[in-house]
Amino acid sequence: MHRFNVQIPGNNPTLPGVFPNMFPLATGQFGGLPLMPVQAMTQQATRHARRVYVGGLSPTANEQSVATFFSQVMAAIGGNTAGPGDAVVNVYINHEKKFAFVEMRSVEEASNAMALDGIIFEGAPVKVRRPSDYNPSLAATLGPSQPSPNLNLAAVGLSPGSAGGLEGPDRIFVGGLPYYFTEAQIRELLESFGPLRGFDLVKDRETGNSKGYAFCIYQDLSVTDIACAALNGIKMGDKTLTVRRANQGATQPKPEQESILQHAQQQIALQRLMLQPQGVPTKVVCLTQAISEDDLRDDEEYGDIVEDMRQEGGKHGALVNVVIPRPNPNGESLPGVGKVFLEYSDVEGSRKAQAAMNGRRFGENQVIAVFYPENKFAQGEYDG
Repeated sequence: MHRFNVQIPGNNPTLPGVFPNMFPLATGQFGGLPLMPVQAMTQQATRHARRVYVGGLSPTANEQSVATFFSQVMAAIGGNTAGPGDAVVNVYINHEKKFAFVEMRSVEEASNAMALDGIIFEGAPVKVRRPSDYNPSLAATLGPSQPSPNLNLAAVGLSPGSAGGLEGPDRIFVGGLPYYFTEAQIRELLESFGPLRGFDLVKDRETGNSKGYAFCIYQDLSVTDIACAALNGIKMGDKTLTVRRANQGATQPKPEQESILQHAQQQIALQRLMLQPQGVPTKVVCLTQAISEDDLRDDEEYGDIVEDMRQEGGKHGALVNVVIPRPNPNGESLPGVGKVFLEYSDVEGSRKAQAAMNGRRFGENQVIAVFYPENKFAQGEYDG
């Protein structure tokens, strides 16, 4: 276990003795000033009310990065009440358990820091809490015990009560979102598990562009862990989703939820394909999830499907060919079975078809439409 204390360079504590591990009180000097025992005792007595617990740190966090970050955000929200300089005077990190104790200059600044619960640090939300040795009764005699109502939390992407304006232990953090995802696409992905009670895609205040993370909460709170387990770690374009309860570490679904989770993961795989960029446009569009293998065994039904696809595909451009691979007569499944290939005379037609048909329903199935390599299609290779 690695535990460290760090002195914040350029920061002069208001009172002596705030770095007892680095400057033993017995020396009688601190920064060239005579040490006053009463002041040192006061500093020690107020420490429980000047420290905040920060949990859920990333593995790359260190004492300096934590100190710099919290000093900067405290200044940004107008939380510094002890005068100019950094609010943070000391940081202790437990790297194994990924938490830190951040010591502020004053009791009031520590209380203001409590409003930072859920703030994004190094790509993930962190918990900001009182330490276990915090004494509410004693702290009430030392200074304000609640954050100032005048803090500018919007300056750091927060709102009063919680990040994103969504409250409660079932609030979910969704990070690693590709910047090109729209709110509608993200909501559709999340609503695979049920309707949302609240949703907030965090955006840059100046540009209005997505910052790549969001918060949500479900109407049915029992699906919270299922959604987190199914979505976390999924590849979306060039990014990987981080999905978890905003104020907790990863949690595992209960055994009775496993079947629900398995179904949910299947749905997410479908949504993921629909949301990903669909490759370089070609003249050939491949539809999956449109038909089942059983649909293709009956000759009459197969003919109807081909005609339906020809009519639907012809709405978007000049259709050259429709190919729907079938199982062979002995029932053996062949490459490409279950897919529909639409070949157009030009890319303009295939673009329109892909955009129009991706996500559409064909019978009870939700279609995924992607561009298919022309050379593979011309050679009859349908297993790509």
